[in-house]
Amino acid sequence: MKLFFSVVIFSLSVILNAQTIKEIKFNNLSRISPKIATETVKLKPGDTLDIKKINYSIKEFYNFGYFDDIWVEDNQSIITFYFKEKPSIANIDIKGYKTREEDLDLLYTVMGVKKGSLYSKTRVAKAKKALLQELAKEGYINSVVEIEVEDINEYSVSVTFNVNKGDKIIIKKVNYHGAKNLSEDDFEDVTANKEEDYVSWWFGQNDGELKLDQLPYDHLRINDLYYQHGYLEAKVKKPFLKINFSSNQAKLDFFIKEGIQYFVKDIKIYLDSSILDPKTLYPELKLSKDKVFNIQKLRKDVNFIKTSVANLGYAFTEVKYDLRNNKENNTTDIIYNVIPGDKVYINDIIISGNSRTLDRVIRRNIYLAPGDLFNLTDFKDSRSSLKRTGFFEDVTIEQKRIAKDKMDLLVSVKEAPTGSLIVGGGYGSYDGWMLNASVSDKNIFGSGLNLGFSIDYSKRRNIYKVSLINPAIRDSKYSGNVEVHKSESEVVSTDYTLIQKSSGGAVGIGKRLTRHIHAGIKYTLDKITDEYDTKPEDNNEYIVSSITPYISFNNTDDYFIPRRGIITGTSLEKAGLGGDANFIKSSTYFKTFYGLEDQLDFDLILRYKASVKLLEDTGQLTQGDSFYLGGPSSVRGYQSYAFGPVSDEDPYTKYFANTIELSFPLIPKARMRWSLFYDYGMIGQNKFTEIKKSGRGVVVEWYSPVGPLQFIFSRAINPGPDDKTSNFEFNLGRSF
Repeated sequence: MKLFFSVVIFSLSVILNAQTIKEIKFNNLSRISPKIATETVKLKPGDTLDIKKINYSIKEFYNFGYFDDIWVEDNQSIITFYFKEKPSIANIDIKGYKTREEDLDLLYTVMGVKKGSLYSKTRVAKAKKALLQELAKEGYINSVVEIEVEDINEYSVSVTFNVNKGDKIIIKKVNYHGAKNLSEDDFEDVTANKEEDYVSWWFGQNDGELKLDQLPYDHLRINDLYYQHGYLEAKVKKPFLKINFSSNQAKLDFFIKEGIQYFVKDIKIYLDSSILDPKTLYPELKLSKDKVFNIQKLRKDVNFIKTSVANLGYAFTEVKYDLRNNKENNTTDIIYNVIPGDKVYINDIIISGNSRTLDRVIRRNIYLAPGDLFNLTDFKDSRSSLKRTGFFEDVTIEQKRIAKDKMDLLVSVKEAPTGSLIVGGGYGSYDGWMLNASVSDKNIFGSGLNLGFSIDYSKRRNIYKVSLINPAIRDSKYSGNVEVHKSESEVVSTDYTLIQKSSGGAVGIGKRLTRHIHAGIKYTLDKITDEYDTKPEDNNEYIVSSITPYISFNNTDDYFIPRRGIITGTSLEKAGLGGDANFIKSSTYFKTFYGLEDQLDFDLILRYKASVKLLEDTGQLTQGDSFYLGGPSSVRGYQSYAFGPVSDEDPYTKYFANTIELSFPLIPKARMRWSLFYDYGMIGQNKFTEIKKSGRGVVVEWYSPVGPLQFIFSRAINPGPDDKTSNFEFNLGRSF
């Protein structure tokens, strides 16, 4: 209406007095530049006034979406456009729903509003609709959202969304009509909406809360489950949901037609043998003849075939499959048709998002370079390699085809904080109050160098360390490290207290043999003093001069929270190179990670680690060289150093410890998790099984910006009457 009157009034003026334009002005215009405004007006000084062009110009200005009102005045052939701009949203708030800043930021994005957005009734109405949809997705039915708009000044407003959440709908009954060959437990493993269990609040039980956003997909999940069990003709209709709003309870019905179960009769792969002999692929396939058909295994086989061909440079390989079912004998033939396309070479690697980390540091972790033939395994491993550095929170690598036989790789990184000043503390039943402080940066000036200084102080242990690590000297396969350290630790036994002091340093050099294997050698020189409170005659001071070759393997997919891969290594320390101590110490460790999200649709991680150590006396061995059992690094539930030698004459030379953990998400956005664990360890002077101990418990982990934190709540299993147990430990800087 405002636009109509503005144009009519101006039109009468023009009709009564046609004239030549002297000047065009813009009043109260800040959203767009004068240049853009001049280009938008289809008139210029010297032109004859044209009402159609004025009308068109006003409409064009409205199309920018910045203005509530526009009008035009003519003053002695000087044309002035007046603008009333829409106010900005200076403040936005949601009351009654979500409180964490991260959740609110994500919610504002979904709603399409944020601070600085232009205010309009239409935009706020759309935001309200989106907010109600988010509430419904979480199961809050019949929620109410009221909007308050407060004028701050002429140019800005404050918008508040007041949320009155509806009640949660609880699914009291789920019926699977027509299901005969699969059970309700099978369906609950894959569906998001489940029937409420009798004791719904207990761990592992179903709460029955309606997840409305997942409802359109649950029948597809059930259908896929049938395909995994060979029921290729299974059909599951969209579920029927009946809600009783007076009681906020619901009943859910699935209607299923199962059909017959199919077995694999024959498998054929059609592929140009000049590229790759199909015969080499058959033994590696997950599906095999005479076995029940499984759609999940079929997908893995498709990916395996595609990867095998793409590793030869055929980046855009297509693998199409056809199932030929025979109802008479319940069998199916699987035919794979492989279309390799053309070989593709890397044209360029374009890196973005690294405001700090140097390009060369990123490039040395990418296993493809300009001019290389594309390789899908190299492509996938490059992302994992960048994630393992710990320099980045997230890494994406995209393929951009620029020609028939060329592509660019677009590497986008989100940098993680690598420098930190850490001051922390805690309490452990053995170490008492602990203080941890460190200054470190594992990516100095974005160069990839790791420099650190740390202090670890408690009632029974003080450690000071300065270290410098270069993981790629001059961007080569060689690495180097230098370390200076000083420590003092107290070992409490029933017969004595040992104070062991150590100072010295180490220097090492290594080489990356393959993308996952690293080998090297380290030289260590330490001066060690043993002081006994009740046995001063056993006090000892000696030099340990040793050399340690080592080899390690790491193919995990992430530095902070790996969900796939193995970390393992072994080393052999030989002491006696000019020092007093003379021994051989071997150490082997193994860690593996297996994410179960694909199987369970839940971010569950199964983790296992083991460590084996052997010590051999080749001339002189002291109590300080002995192995000890107990504490966060071996068997939780017992104090650190709870089991060890009572004198220099009987050091423990055999050590084994292993742990199995089941890790659950706690607060994913904060990278907080919690785990159930079971530890088992053995130690002995002559054989491993002389002392056997185990513990169990819960650990809360926070991969914070200043380093990993662990809060360990543990219990010893069947401890002896004199065993030193521990129920709580705090760790800073140590992860699984």
